[in-house]
Amino acid sequence: MIAALKPSVLTKLMIVGRRAALDRTPEHAYEDVEFPAADGVELSGWFIPAEGEGRGPAVVFAHGWLWNRLGNVAGQVPVPDKDVDFLPAADALHAAGYHVLLFDLSNHGRSGRRLPITYGINEAADVAGAVAYLGARADVDAKRIGILGCSMGANAAIYARPPVKAILAVQPARLAHFNRNYARDELGPMGPTMLRPVDPLYKLLGAPLPRHHNPAIPARGLSPNTVVQYVQGTGDPWGEMRDVEAMVEATPNALPLIRYESGGRYEGYRYVNEEVADVAAFFTTNL
Repeated sequence: MIAALKPSVLTKLMIVGRRAALDRTPEHAYEDVEFPAADGVELSGWFIPAEGEGRGPAVVFAHGWLWNRLGNVAGQVPVPDKDVDFLPAADALHAAGYHVLLFDLSNHGRSGRRLPITYGINEAADVAGAVAYLGARADVDAKRIGILGCSMGANAAIYARPPVKAILAVQPARLAHFNRNYARDELGPMGPTMLRPVDPLYKLLGAPLPRHHNPAIPARGLSPNTVVQYVQGTGDPWGEMRDVEAMVEATPNALPLIRYESGGRYEGYRYVNEEVADVAAFFTTNL
């Protein structure tokens, strides 16, 4: 019975997501904040102010599918996942003198609805709203804003083409390839066939079709003033290295791709946990 229900459960999660609970808060002083996405959807998050006076640089975190502003807690969805904790990297950036914005993308956490989930295309409005919110704050230097995005959040940062100095894009993905590999891995050889209803549902909802989703296309429109560091796990069974290589090639100012040694998809995301010093150094160098 569970195996029979899994395709329908995954399809529902793909379209409407889930709202993971906020089970922790930052150790440093923070503000509860709300701001609109570029299309008006209300978004919710935490702003962790840097210490000191004057206008300072800021980094916004954009999370992955089914996560929230804290990252991911393993074992809450019907796929093999791992913990991905944003707070250590947020702490490192705070210690380096950065403001940090952790927020929930639409359809996740405590933010508003915009259905269906489009894995970066429409969520670009969330990232654009977060950057605009930071740029309007009196304590933020609007010319020194960076983005750390994982998976859907990385895709959204690319699709938004925001006026920022630096983007750290951890395991962005081309959705048609990701879905095919994901379905085959989780549901067996017939998995991709079982997910065929997804495209008609997206068409019915007036949303971009998953098969048209390709971050390498908007990557060409990123500003040459925006330094982009892509990270892709070597053992990722769902995302494809060649797709991220295509994004690197399309991006006007991309650093060499970091091929992060990993045994699975979520081990690749853990670059954010395990290489905290490198994360902080990237923004310190480029903001």
